[in-house]
Amino acid sequence: MEKILKMKSVNKIKDREQRKALNAWAKAGLCGSVIAGTGFGKSRIAVLAIDHILKQNSRSNKKSALILVPTVQLQDQFREEFSKWNLANCLDRVEILCYQSAYKLIGHHYDIVVCDEIHLGLSPEYCKFFKNNIYDSLLCMTATLPEEEEYKNLLMKIAPVIYKISLDECVSLGIVAPYVIECVPIKLTSIEQIDYKYVNNNFIKWKYALGQFDAFDNARLIMANTDASAQDKQAAILFYKAIRDRKSIVDFAANKVIKFQKLVKTNLDKKILVFSGANDFTDKLCKAVFPFARAYHSGKTKKQKETALQKFRDNDINVLCSTKALNQGLDIPDANMGIICGLTSKSLSMIQRVGRLLRFQEDKIGKIIILYVKDSQEEKWLKQSVKDLNNVIWK
Repeated sequence: MEKILKMKSVNKIKDREQRKALNAWAKAGLCGSVIAGTGFGKSRIAVLAIDHILKQNSRSNKKSALILVPTVQLQDQFREEFSKWNLANCLDRVEILCYQSAYKLIGHHYDIVVCDEIHLGLSPEYCKFFKNNIYDSLLCMTATLPEEEEYKNLLMKIAPVIYKISLDECVSLGIVAPYVIECVPIKLTSIEQIDYKYVNNNFIKWKYALGQFDAFDNARLIMANTDASAQDKQAAILFYKAIRDRKSIVDFAANKVIKFQKLVKTNLDKKILVFSGANDFTDKLCKAVFPFARAYHSGKTKKQKETALQKFRDNDINVLCSTKALNQGLDIPDANMGIICGLTSKSLSMIQRVGRLLRFQEDKIGKIIILYVKDSQEEKWLKQSVKDLNNVIWK
């Protein structure tokens, strides 16, 4: 009974905050972005917003609402979301498309467009949708603002932020589980150290050649300029190669596999989500703890991914290894531990990964362990990506 009452209390708080977001959207003229951590219930906000608009416009036999999503899996989940909230009758007038096909639409008119994971729909190609079609209201949703200034400014232009709540604010309200992040340092082997020093020196060399403080911007401009000199293009190419080579060394660090094996073997009673930096390394981690694990990434077939996910849900395996495919779009409600073995500097990616674990769980704390290469660029990336999160412990 106590557990039921606690869940009712959590749902009441969620409903209150979701209504706040919807009211803010309405006051902003039915156009704006909701920035909320995973587990907040952004999908329900979308469903309620669509239901509100469709009730105002009773045109029959016309698909007047559109939901844009980044993955096919999210298409199915949104259909389930309408049924979950007893609004399946809306589906006859709702179209659900992936960004990679929606940008080709021209001349369509929608009463409402909902953009889920909008940070993935802001590329110049995908933004053709907003230029080539008409919509009376727009609701965009994501976990955090895009970190790229170009994308952030574009979002502010098409759908300014009207409601924002951080992951830690969700935790303080009791909407999602509390968590602790342990950052565990890993040393490179002696051979890896030599390789890393070599490629890092190359990175520094070409960074200075392109401009110490503007190297990234200059390299991007050079690659986009068909009139750039062969010398400049060569510098940009070698600069990008040094970045990839340096990341590859820390992504595939041998001691990560050893530490990962130990962590899994001592936590076989838990459901563990694993994130790495490359598909090949994801497969390597999976193989290291087989038969307890399966891999789920873009290199797998649809059937292989569905099988892996189902085995995880059915407790046939307790470890699910991914690269990026689980960052967004899939709800893994019973995972209670995460191990991150591959990093970028982006806070958005980190928040999405942490959010895979932080659904409301009775008297439980989500535990995330991050393995990083000490005294490398990966350590700098980690410090940048967790700077806005609480409860981070450095081992």
